[in-house]
Amino acid sequence: MNTGLLLSFLALDILLVCVPGADWAYAISAGLRGRSVGWAVGGLVAGYALHTGLAVAGLAVLVAGEPRLLTALTVAGAGYLVWLGWGVLRRPGVPGAADEPGSGETSRVRVFLRGATISGLNPKGLLLYVSVLPQFLTTRGDLPVPVQTATLGLLHMACCAAVYLTVGLGARAVLGTRPSAARAVTRTSGAAMLGIGAFLLVQRLAML
Repeated sequence: MNTGLLLSFLALDILLVCVPGADWAYAISAGLRGRSVGWAVGGLVAGYALHTGLAVAGLAVLVAGEPRLLTALTVAGAGYLVWLGWGVLRRPGVPGAADEPGSGETSRVRVFLRGATISGLNPKGLLLYVSVLPQFLTTRGDLPVPVQTATLGLLHMACCAAVYLTVGLGARAVLGTRPSAARAVTRTSGAAMLGIGAFLLVQRLAML
C-alpha cells in the first residue's frame, strides 16, 4: 500500500471518528467515573478489533449481505445502548465516583466489556468496514487484500484510541471540579446513547 492511500484513509477515518456518537458518549461518561477511561477506551477499541477480524476473514461482507443477521445485530446493539443510556440517566456519574458498586479488577473488567459491547455491536462500525474501508483496498499492490484490510483496521483502532482517550480525559479534566456540570454532561451522554439506540431500533425495524 502506498503512503498516499494510507494518509487518505487516515484523514477520512479521523473525520468519521471525530463525529460524536455512542462511543463518545461512553468515553465521556467513563471520564467522569474515577480512573476508568483507559479501560473504557480499551473496550471500545477491542470491539473494533472484532470488526477488523471479521473484515480480514471476509465475514463482514457476509454479515452485511444477510438482512436477518444484520437486523439481529442491530437490534441487540441498539437495545444494549438503550439499556445503558437509561442506566446513566438514572445514576449520572460525578468526578471521582466509582464505576460499579464493586471496585478493583471486577469493576475495570465490567467497564472494558461494556465498551467492547457498545462498539462490537455497533452496526455503523460494521458498515464502516463494509462500505468505506474497501474503497482503499487494491488488488494491484504487493500486499494481499487481507493484510491491507488488517492494516487499515489497525489504523482505525489507533484513531479511536487517540480520539476517545482525549475525549474521556478531557471531560474529566474540564469537569473534574464542576460536579453539577459533570452530572449535566453525563446525563446528556446517557440521553445520546438512549437516543441513538432508539433511532437504530426504529430505523432497522421499519425496514422489515
